[in-house]
Amino acid sequence: MSDTHDEVLNLRQVDCFVRSVEAGTMTAAAEQLLVSQSAVSLAVAGLENALGTQLLVRRRSRGLALTAAGRRFLPQAKELLAHAEDVRADVHSEGRELSGRLVVGCFRTAAPFVLPGLLETFAAEHPGVELSFIEGPLPELERALKDGRCEVALVYDLDVGPGIECDALYQTEPYVLLSPGHPLAAQEELALATLAEHPMVMLDVPPSSAYFHGVFAEAGVEPDVRFNVSSYELLRSLVARDLGYGLLISRPAADVSYEGRPLVARRLAGDPLPIDVSLAWVAGVRRTRRARAFADHCRRMLPHRLGGGIGQVHGTGGVKPDT
Repeated sequence: MSDTHDEVLNLRQVDCFVRSVEAGTMTAAAEQLLVSQSAVSLAVAGLENALGTQLLVRRRSRGLALTAAGRRFLPQAKELLAHAEDVRADVHSEGRELSGRLVVGCFRTAAPFVLPGLLETFAAEHPGVELSFIEGPLPELERALKDGRCEVALVYDLDVGPGIECDALYQTEPYVLLSPGHPLAAQEELALATLAEHPMVMLDVPPSSAYFHGVFAEAGVEPDVRFNVSSYELLRSLVARDLGYGLLISRPAADVSYEGRPLVARRLAGDPLPIDVSLAWVAGVRRTRRARAFADHCRRMLPHRLGGGIGQVHGTGGVKPDT
């Protein structure tokens, strides 16, 4: 590729590049854009020339593959397009509703407690926004933020990696879950040293397991982990059958397992390590008006106005669910 790059990068080229990556082929991207395949190919080639590097490898039978430079540029390209759309919306915003697509990420175990209410109420306030979501563990959400699959994400602010900025929405802390027949179920508060003498069901989803091990380490004791599980509801079902106690953060409105067996929740004695529930995004990236509106909506609605218990909540307007 030439060392002199006279072409000026333009949004049409960037859009063709992003569409080609998402569609898998330039032919599919051309169909989406209602132009010819050659027009898309020329636009991407022009973008590569303007940047002075190859972004895509064209493979005849297997579609397109990103080069290392392409992988680095893709999230920036999506940001450029989002920013351009945001600028246009700002220019014409007076008297107009928010519009466009917003993808929100959410930590998997927290999603059932916060996403439904947020989706319902945000859609009612901003019907012009096409709101979608992805859910998963923290590492997956960080990758989704960095590669542009979601713009913001609701996370527990635990071991968040570099390049991700977090804005705390509220603070919560863990509670103990037991079956009614557990020998400790009659106690209203339970010390970690007492719990460590009994079998535990550990929620082994990053960063939850590291956090819970840290809670015990802070108290100077080691948990007796009988089962490691990645499913929130499997943990609750095992606990309901008295196969161990559990530590959790989010709490459903009804203390019963999937099988309909009763459960009891008890406070942890002392001062367990608190957790910030935060809205995260890629550091240094300007968020769209839609994302900023969603952040404002989260601050208004969370934690106590969406229903369902969330452990013990701290901060302005927080509540403590009955146990």
